[in-house]
Amino acid sequence: MSESFITLKDTKPGDVVLVVDIIGNRYDEIKRRIMDVGILPGTRIEVVKVAPFGDPIQISLLEFDLVIRKSEAAKILVKYM
Repeated sequence: MSESFITLKDTKPGDVVLVVDIIGNRYDEIKRRIMDVGILPGTRIEVVKVAPFGDPIQISLLEFDLVIRKSEAAKILVKYM
C-alpha cells in the first residue's frame, strides 16, 4: 500500500498534516523562504483558517501561527497524520 501525498493548498481547516517535502530546486526563492520560517520535512502543521477565496491560509506550527499564500502552500507536499 503506497502513501498518497497532497499539497498544503489542498487541505482544509482542522486538518493536521506532516510535511513530506518542499517542491522546488535549491535555487528556488520561495522554497528558501518557506524553509526559513521553519516549514521543513517532518514538521507537523495544523490548518487553522482559509480565507473566503482560499488565499491566504493560516497555519499553526512549532508553537506559532503563520499566514502563507496559496502559491506557497502549493509547494509544500504533506500527508495526513
